[in-house]
Amino acid sequence: MLTAQNATIQGTVTDQKTGEALFFANVSVGATGVVTELDGTYQLAIPPGNYTLQVTYVGYTTYSEELRIEANETIERAIALEPESTILNTATVTSGKYETPLSEVTVSLEVIQPELIESTSKPTLDEALQKVPGVTIIDGQANIRGGSGYSQGAGSRVLLLVDDVPILQADAGFPNWDDVPIENIEQIEVVKGAASALYGSSALNGIINVRTAYAKAEPETKLATFYTTYFAPKDKNKQWWDEAPNTFATSLAHRRKMGKLDLVLGGYYINQESFRKDTYKKFGRFNFNTRYRATDRLTFGLASNINQGSSGSYFYWKSAEEAFEGAPTTLSERERLRFNVDPTITYFDRSGNRHKILGRYYYVDNNNDRNQSNSSQWYYGEYQFQRRFADIGLVTTAGLVVSGNQIDAELYGDTTFTASNLAAFVQLEKKFLDRLNVSAGFRYERNVLNNPGFTYQQGTVDPSEEKESKPVFRLGLNYELADYTFLRASWGQGYRFPTVAEKFIFTDAGGFFITPNPTLRSETGWSTEIGIKQGFRLSSFEGFIDISGFLMRYEDMMEFNLVGFGFQASNIGGTEIKGMEFTVAGRGSLFGLPTSILAGYTYIDPRFKEFDNTQIPAGETGSRGQVNANNSSSEDNILKYRSRHTFKLDLESRFRRFSLGWETISGSQIEAIDRIFNLIVPGLESFRMNNQGYLVHNVRAAYRFTEDIKLSMILGNLTNREYSIRPGLLEGPRNLTARLDFKF
Repeated sequence: MLTAQNATIQGTVTDQKTGEALFFANVSVGATGVVTELDGTYQLAIPPGNYTLQVTYVGYTTYSEELRIEANETIERAIALEPESTILNTATVTSGKYETPLSEVTVSLEVIQPELIESTSKPTLDEALQKVPGVTIIDGQANIRGGSGYSQGAGSRVLLLVDDVPILQADAGFPNWDDVPIENIEQIEVVKGAASALYGSSALNGIINVRTAYAKAEPETKLATFYTTYFAPKDKNKQWWDEAPNTFATSLAHRRKMGKLDLVLGGYYINQESFRKDTYKKFGRFNFNTRYRATDRLTFGLASNINQGSSGSYFYWKSAEEAFEGAPTTLSERERLRFNVDPTITYFDRSGNRHKILGRYYYVDNNNDRNQSNSSQWYYGEYQFQRRFADIGLVTTAGLVVSGNQIDAELYGDTTFTASNLAAFVQLEKKFLDRLNVSAGFRYERNVLNNPGFTYQQGTVDPSEEKESKPVFRLGLNYELADYTFLRASWGQGYRFPTVAEKFIFTDAGGFFITPNPTLRSETGWSTEIGIKQGFRLSSFEGFIDISGFLMRYEDMMEFNLVGFGFQASNIGGTEIKGMEFTVAGRGSLFGLPTSILAGYTYIDPRFKEFDNTQIPAGETGSRGQVNANNSSSEDNILKYRSRHTFKLDLESRFRRFSLGWETISGSQIEAIDRIFNLIVPGLESFRMNNQGYLVHNVRAAYRFTEDIKLSMILGNLTNREYSIRPGLLEGPRNLTARLDFKF
């Protein structure tokens, strides 16, 4: 009888500006709650009485209404939520595989919006990421808070994702930054710290997740083109060119809805003549992304990206006096074809559970003129199940992952390797008392690597089948101490299985060989952090200040070390990296001017657990500590290729149609490198003694003819500083970029 007297409240939840349905919005009436369906609809059956109807959705202001509901009454409410522009409420997904406000995540997470990439006109994602506090890119290799050093083209402890799916090259575990469609980015999320419990091997040091844009209610087309030219270096004797090197690039993105189909198209072309002699890049990229809403509960998607081009480079300079010219033995040219195809399926069952299938096929073919060609095929499939218990504030996500690859390369004995990975994971997120957010995760990984065996110039690698399984865990807490004050703490395990390149590579790197190490073991570790995020508002300007302290410990860390007459990936034992980070971000009106700021300072203290400066007796191999010290250029115990201090600043203000921006990137001296490089690379030791770190300023100005047409001028390396981030590779002199953006 009581059930028959229940009242019903039903309706839809949409975006106030676009009219788009918001699915998974939380709708509660008293103690009863549901989440909206894929089409934004909801329905609740409740006893008659007085209630408060509340609707919440990450990134939107909360809707609240007092209701009196009679028995057997049906009330319709079509609710349009207003987007909330506060930084603390920015929606993120990477930390827990579901949308969470930035303020409530349990780990350090930075969010980069596409406007920041566009305003600085960075041609590739790795250059754009240099402005993120705590992130350093050394010759294409990502390093978060000193968790990684440098090894050319092999092994990344930072996992690159595009739309939540890994996209590292299969043989080397290395990111191909040119494959990321920066012309179609919605948001970039950078997770700092071990994330293997959610994303597996290669997420040992963090995650960079590129979320691409989807079509909005209104069709949108963006066209951008830019031209960069380089000025003479400060030391005119280093100028090798008669006509200044230049870069031309153009990009196009189009997004539209066509009935049940969402369509996104993108294209990019670049012709880059570098300030480094014989170094160039020329490629074209095309991508599309589709999403078809078959029913209110079922959605299919298919995306693809193809990249074809050629490039030339060198490993290190000819001499310190000819630092923009490469040593002849290290020059190389390559042609490449890379593409990925990504199918997805999302289904919501009658109980509101989400079932999601993610897939990716990634093909890489690199043809190199130095007997370093390689090709690989990588397959990835993931099934996710997610259930939200709205009445108790619990979100459960579980899944299965299967991936495999096939690798053929001159670099690895000109034979065929195969590998596979199986994993299962579960993640729990629970909200207590509307203030404490607790997350816990577990993942079990199984890796199999089949090595057919091969013979190389200096020896033989026997066939093998390697199998390894590892469990990893994580735990995080976020407590709202007061309004806009959030205290967080996290601990997470990390794990990384060696890549084929690290275990089996054989090549001439220009003056020295890199040789295989079939006995190389996987590395494990954990990271922990405590931090506080304080939101603030100054009139119409709002943002946050974030302060954190962190500690990372690794076992069997893998690094390339000098072994005999060549380099080899080796397990260097335990390492410890501790430090602190200070970040401030804000946007809004400051002194009457629309202004945005992103700034941060990071300090790290990276050390070997075993480091012994005593000389290794002739004919003996030495202890692990002695080997670590012997391979380092520094007498102090510090991990190689790290800067203890880094500082980043990006500031922009707008006055009417004009905008002015300033960017500063600074890093202290890399105190330790491979000792042998001081002997191999001409002039490197004296250059490093005379160049203690780097401090680079870039300035930009823009004029908007209309809201849809903008002309930008960007002056890079304002002071024309001569500096190097990766030893033996000089960065660019002063340069000027002109960029024109259209939107229609």
